[in-house]
Amino acid sequence: MNRVCSIFSQLLQCFPRLEFQSLVSQHKAERHARGFRCWSQFIAMMFCQLGRAHSLREICGGLAACEGKLKHLGLSDSPRRSTLAYANEHRPWQLYQSIFFTQLQRCQAEVHPGHKFRFRNKLLSLDASTIAVCVSMYDWAQYQRAKGAVKLHLMLDHDGYLPCFAVITNGKKHEITMARQMHFQPGTIVVFDKGYADYRWWKWLTKEGVYFVTRLRDDAKIELLAQRPVPALHQHILSDEEIKLVGYRQVGREGLAGLRRIRVFDQQQNRELVFVTNISHLAASTIAAIYRQRWQIESFFKNLKQLLKIKTFVGTSENAVLTQIWTALLVILLLRWLKLKARFGWSLANLVALLRQQLFVYRDLWAWLNAPFEPPPILTQQFELPLTSC
Repeated sequence: MNRVCSIFSQLLQCFPRLEFQSLVSQHKAERHARGFRCWSQFIAMMFCQLGRAHSLREICGGLAACEGKLKHLGLSDSPRRSTLAYANEHRPWQLYQSIFFTQLQRCQAEVHPGHKFRFRNKLLSLDASTIAVCVSMYDWAQYQRAKGAVKLHLMLDHDGYLPCFAVITNGKKHEITMARQMHFQPGTIVVFDKGYADYRWWKWLTKEGVYFVTRLRDDAKIELLAQRPVPALHQHILSDEEIKLVGYRQVGREGLAGLRRIRVFDQQQNRELVFVTNISHLAASTIAAIYRQRWQIESFFKNLKQLLKIKTFVGTSENAVLTQIWTALLVILLLRWLKLKARFGWSLANLVALLRQQLFVYRDLWAWLNAPFEPPPILTQQFELPLTSC
């Protein structure tokens, strides 16, 4: 006789309870808890993202409507709005950050390299995205005089396209300020846009043995050193030059040598792109293909904002907002991992949409992921199982 829990329950089983309670104790998150445990709050916030609930009322009402299916989730009763609001405002958001990085290590151990280039270097994309909020309601998120914002700084690992670093700040924190605090292994290739045009940081990356590919600003002062040959086969490569950045402010009197300026014509957008890199051993066409991979992090931000609950919030305090954003990062990490492991060719949008409809369906998760449109096997004595058996 098969015993199957709901798909939501099986998703929650990806987060071991003993490990979860260890992190709760580490952050002292239940220091003032009175009956409402952190696991119950975690279930409610996961339901907010997976069920796309737009308010505390929808979270609590949606869980209350599934009253007979809550015990197998580890939840004795649906939370009240005031209880959930108080927990989101006062319980440390750092708990969800720790859960994210713990789950990330588990996912990375099961993911094989995803980029399709002929080199073995680790490929990372670096970018930031701003989430606009009302400054009168979110007074802690000051950005401009009449505008508030929360900024998500993210680093995407192209081995599985999983987020491997995330920091959430207010809108005033510049991207390069967070980039200077990151450390990379020698031989890593980091791709970023013009927002990270800090020559002193580029110089530090080169000194540490880290490669980078980015766009060159129009006002950059350079000294042309040599021309590199361009194969006739790659007609979209206009030129490949060895250059040195000059100027006394950021790179000193000696400048920054050992760079390449590659001019590429983009036929799709009908414009010329100018790249700069410190990689000398790869072809110019490969450098252009590497920068094209940076679009993966733009797609990640697009999926995060369109598919999950992150553009509007169910709380106005800083702690509540950070808790909701870290929960969204947890969910998209879980979804990308499911997409990689499933044999069916899911798109992330279809996976989120269909998974939202199947949350409280009693069916094997992996059987559904591998064959979502096939009928489930007939379970013998299915309706004689007690609801608390899972």
